[in-house]
Amino acid sequence: MDSEGVVLVLWLMLKLAAASFLAAVFVLKIVVLLWWKPRRIEDHFSKQGIRGPPYRFFIGNVKELVEMMLKASSQPMPTYSHNILPRVLSFYHQWKKIYGSTFLVWFGPTARLTVSDPDLIREIFSSKAEFYEKVEAHPLVKQLEGDGLLSLKGEKWAHHRKIITPTFHMDNLKLLLPAVAESVTGMLDKWTQAMSNSGEVEVEVSEWFQNLTEDVITRTAFGISYDDGKAIFQLQGQQMLLAAESFQKVFIPGYRRFFPTRRNVNSWKFDKEVRKSLTKLIDVRRESSSSATAASPAPAKDLLGLMIEASKSRPNDVTPNDIVEECKSFFFAGKHTTSNLLTWTTVLLAMHPRWQALARDELLRVCGSRDIPSKDDLIKLKTLSMVLNESLRLYPPTIATIRRTRADVELGGYKVPRGTELLIPILALHHDQAVWGNDVNEFNPGRFADGVARAAKHPAAFIPFGLGARSCVGQNLAIMQAKLTLAMVIRRFRFKLAPTYKHAPTVLMLLYPQYGAPVIFEKLAPSSSESLPSSESELVSSGRHTVSM
Repeated sequence: MDSEGVVLVLWLMLKLAAASFLAAVFVLKIVVLLWWKPRRIEDHFSKQGIRGPPYRFFIGNVKELVEMMLKASSQPMPTYSHNILPRVLSFYHQWKKIYGSTFLVWFGPTARLTVSDPDLIREIFSSKAEFYEKVEAHPLVKQLEGDGLLSLKGEKWAHHRKIITPTFHMDNLKLLLPAVAESVTGMLDKWTQAMSNSGEVEVEVSEWFQNLTEDVITRTAFGISYDDGKAIFQLQGQQMLLAAESFQKVFIPGYRRFFPTRRNVNSWKFDKEVRKSLTKLIDVRRESSSSATAASPAPAKDLLGLMIEASKSRPNDVTPNDIVEECKSFFFAGKHTTSNLLTWTTVLLAMHPRWQALARDELLRVCGSRDIPSKDDLIKLKTLSMVLNESLRLYPPTIATIRRTRADVELGGYKVPRGTELLIPILALHHDQAVWGNDVNEFNPGRFADGVARAAKHPAAFIPFGLGARSCVGQNLAIMQAKLTLAMVIRRFRFKLAPTYKHAPTVLMLLYPQYGAPVIFEKLAPSSSESLPSSESELVSSGRHTVSM
């Protein structure tokens, strides 16, 4: 063999050796990521007495999680039972009995330490919040909910929070009441028009409340009509289904963000259309704000207007893309949080007519002949506030949240390494007998008679909107809208569950009725009071109209 041949052979051998080395390094990294590191984490917590279901290579506990979820959701619950934890958070309910309230659970190769002690939760969210941070959302979820307040961190989050917060000050929200009342009146008029001769109508309230909150959000937060925002909500609804499907799969970093799978391609298409619609909406608003005169009356401060103002004064801090992302966040979170609260509260009042009657009697005393409560009236409706809080306790829209340690920390005597994810099961905290008492799974709004702080044995036991600096910025709007809507509903109607109702709370990112929420509404005479029913379990007979969307 001549010298050139020898050189070529050596070159090929060198390339083969390099390729083999790179392959060995890659395999080693996979072994470290998917086997050695999980075993090391298990060993670290096991030495401190924290156990959990054993880690399985690559898939973790996902197989068991999905099987438990499917089994739990295969059958409806007893209609008047509020013990929803075994159905909705079945893995927590089952594994807590085996491993205690603090245990490790594996989502693929990612370990999460469950924490449900209210003292530790207050530490994570409030007293030592600087040591914990939000976890990066799943790519499909982040695409859906936007890269806004829900996911931002650090200085950018603080800056955006400062800009957006005035939207949700109570003085500003009061200016939005007429717009909310107009939307609610339109919905209730349609129900009345659809009533049969018997004066009854069957309504699938979860669908109607979603449309209502879409209308309210587009008008109060963005200053546009429902028709302009409808397309955005429909696209986000399709994105939500894709994101929900993804939670039943093992997460492979990069796979669901970059690979052109069918799910990814569809999600990219929906996101492109959402961004296109929002950009058009923002451009129209910019033009109208530029042409506004100083003599024009000052409107309520809406989210979009405040973001546009900030982008003009500080264009480097608030970019056009920032505005789009914040709009995506508010379209998604604003709709689903409020519509779910309205749905579950209506179902609860339909199940428990005694509390419905109590709320109606108080409404008539406070409002007199006024069909629509004023801003001052809403403050005085204590019974309705108690009912809403109890609904948020039993059926919180968000059933769990996740934080991650930013440094090595000590939490409740446990040494938790930097980068550990903490799973806070909000639903489990709200259904904890140790802090709420023996009637924890009963609908008892009276527990909130002395306010939220005294309702449970621990002030951090009630966190439907989170806790601390990162609590939901829009909670005042959600409560105000829900309170006004329910006041107008109980003023006009008496309502009970339809015989077709199946009690089946389930999770599609947030807490939903799996089979919908059909409720029968009966029109009341104006300003009519009623005697309190003796039984909370009475149902209505058949023979009614059904109102469709």
